[in-house]
Amino acid sequence: MKAHKLNKAKAWLICCEKSQIADSDSSDREVEEHKARNKTKKQLDNKEENKAKDKMEIDVENKVENTTENQVDKTEDKVRSKTQGDIENEVENKVKNQRGKIENKLEVKTEDDVKIESQADEVENKERNTTEGDVENKMENKVENKVENQIDKTENKLETNTEDDVKNKVEMDKTENKLDTKTEDHVEIKNQMENQVENKVGSKTEDNVENEIKNEAENKVEIESNVDKEVDNQEKQENILSTSHTIGVLTLVGAQHGASLTADVTCSDSRELHCMSPMIMATLTVFARLVSSQCAHAKLLRLTGRQPLFAGCDAGLVYGRGAMACMCTDQGYDYDLLVIGGGSGGLAAAKEAVGLGAKVAVLDYVTPSPIGTTWGLGGTCVNVGCIPKKLMHQAALLGEAVHEAATLGWQLDPKSVKIDWESLRTAVQNHIKSVNWVTRVELRTKKIEYFNALGHFKDAHTVVGITKKGEEKILTAKNILVAVGGRPKYPDIPGAVEYGISSDDIFSLERAPGKTLIVGAGYIGLECAGFLNGLGYDTTLIIRSLVLRGFDRQMAIHVAEEMQQRGVKFNYEAKLKKVSKQEDGRLLADWIDKDGQIHQDVYDTVLFAIGRRPLTQELKPENVGLKLVPETGKIDAVNEQTNVPNIYAVGDVLHKKPELTPVAIHAGKLLARRLYGNSTEKMDYTNVATTVFTPLEYGCVGLSEEAAITLHGEQEIEIFHAYYKPTEFFVPQKNVDRCYVKVIALRHGDERVLGMHFVGPNAGEVIQGFAVAIKCGLTMPKLKSTVGIHPTVAEEFTRINITKRSGLDPKPQSCCS
Repeated sequence: MKAHKLNKAKAWLICCEKSQIADSDSSDREVEEHKARNKTKKQLDNKEENKAKDKMEIDVENKVENTTENQVDKTEDKVRSKTQGDIENEVENKVKNQRGKIENKLEVKTEDDVKIESQADEVENKERNTTEGDVENKMENKVENKVENQIDKTENKLETNTEDDVKNKVEMDKTENKLDTKTEDHVEIKNQMENQVENKVGSKTEDNVENEIKNEAENKVEIESNVDKEVDNQEKQENILSTSHTIGVLTLVGAQHGASLTADVTCSDSRELHCMSPMIMATLTVFARLVSSQCAHAKLLRLTGRQPLFAGCDAGLVYGRGAMACMCTDQGYDYDLLVIGGGSGGLAAAKEAVGLGAKVAVLDYVTPSPIGTTWGLGGTCVNVGCIPKKLMHQAALLGEAVHEAATLGWQLDPKSVKIDWESLRTAVQNHIKSVNWVTRVELRTKKIEYFNALGHFKDAHTVVGITKKGEEKILTAKNILVAVGGRPKYPDIPGAVEYGISSDDIFSLERAPGKTLIVGAGYIGLECAGFLNGLGYDTTLIIRSLVLRGFDRQMAIHVAEEMQQRGVKFNYEAKLKKVSKQEDGRLLADWIDKDGQIHQDVYDTVLFAIGRRPLTQELKPENVGLKLVPETGKIDAVNEQTNVPNIYAVGDVLHKKPELTPVAIHAGKLLARRLYGNSTEKMDYTNVATTVFTPLEYGCVGLSEEAAITLHGEQEIEIFHAYYKPTEFFVPQKNVDRCYVKVIALRHGDERVLGMHFVGPNAGEVIQGFAVAIKCGLTMPKLKSTVGIHPTVAEEFTRINITKRSGLDPKPQSCCS
């Protein structure tokens, strides 16, 4: 056994000598080899005797901590930059210069030092010369390949890092000199940290290694079987490190004045991870005291890529005042939650999750529109939806108010009032950019990692992000949230994509839109038509079938008729056939009416608002088996969970769920609480209030009249309704024919309110409060018993008492009775 182990030691010695020969400028290799061997043999017996006689009983752990604290700043960069090749080269190059220093250090070593050194030496040798025959051959080949077959690779590395290496070596020599006067145990740190590749082995000298190899060869027979086990375990770790590409980020967590260190380590196979040597543990304890962190799930050593868990992660040992525990999180993923999409829903979930201790990342990327429009972080609502729409809606209302002001005594010429599109656009875009900035800052503050990359699935836990430059980022997570939202559709007709724009473009349009044709009459089409007309631009709508599909029919007609009275042109049951560009740059639009007649007109802008498509196909759902609804491309999720258990979805990508920003935000928050906060609360998608910001706004909550009849039957519901006159409409003599409220309730029992609808000024502000009441189970008796605030438009709900079934006139006779 002794002879067998001695042969291993000799094999490693030969490896070291070969490496020295490869990097040395000496022309006589054989002389150097014999020198190294002879010198080590001569010193073998003397140093063994000196070690046994001159031992000092010094607390190794305290010295290690004190030494490390003094030297950490100087050695930290060296530790991280070392490779196994660097270690071997530096060990060999230090032979001639460090013999005297090693002798002094070895003279003052304690008996414990000798034991630890012997164990460390055995670890060092067994890492390279495994006890099993087949592993031994593998390691011998590995040694020879490193010295002989990969010299060029090593030389290239050394060439690119020569200056840094020289500086590092000079600093290491200084460190050695300081250690000579302050502690004799720095060598132990080097020996024990060899297993971590990047630790302080770099400062060990060749002479020290050769002496310790000889010592180990003499003492191997006396080492007990528990040391053999440790060597085997260290061997496995060395193999793991050598096959796992590179060592990732070092993060010391919870290390406030002696707090424990947590190691979350991933590897390239399922072999066990066993705890490191005592000296390493003591050293890391000192490092822990220098770092303060609030993160709940830190990773001390993380290898790149998603790897299987180690089997032995329950092995945790305490050394001195510090502890190292293997706390392998779920499969060693990069993140607990990875959000694809930087819109309102995704960001809400990300912020909620990180507040509950999860590690979160967000991917967001805006593919330019057909005319090249892009925007920043925040999604549709912030950049091309709710926010700019409401601002332009407000600009139109202010223009209307200026004209009305003359009737209330303001001295001005309404004819001189006009909009400056460039100023309006600039003001809107400046506000949007400020929101983008605040959003970015908030992510950094909350420690949410943000990647400006277009993500798609590689597998159920891996997402590939493609940056603007075409670079790939591979990210892994236990849970993935799809919150990619949607983008406007374009019809399949000539000229639509080439010359048309959408809601993605209108709010940042460089030129004034001028005479505009809007194709589509959903809420986006009507809102755009409303503010463009209010800003003074000629506006025409082409409507294939219904206005505001999905809303209460009576209320939708009220809105459309009111817009027509304001000057918006409606072409019902018409279909656009093509768009072409004239020589003057204007657009010629051809459409066909319900009778088959073809019409043409010239416009400055053609805006398509025919619906939106979810960005689910871009995710490559087939890679993970994510099921989509064929007709819509949306995800039919249950409680935001898709058919893939760890993949969730919120927002506009969900099938038959309201495409509203507050819905996505609330669903995202509740999902994060269920995933990371032990909550059981689920999203309630019923009775969600909304408002269409047309010139005369329309707000609603609950069921439409048609839906209530379908669910409960016409004889089981009662429809209360009324027209009303806003006080602010009287003096300017504005039309009040379309100011209308409607309440739908059960006819029997408690007369529970099923739906409320309001057309009039500030509809959104009015309906929000009543949405709370419906959530609380509002009934008609409760509503009628509520005293309203006078004079307001909201009080009309409390005054309502006429039913459609009665046939009575719902128009008011007086404003105050």
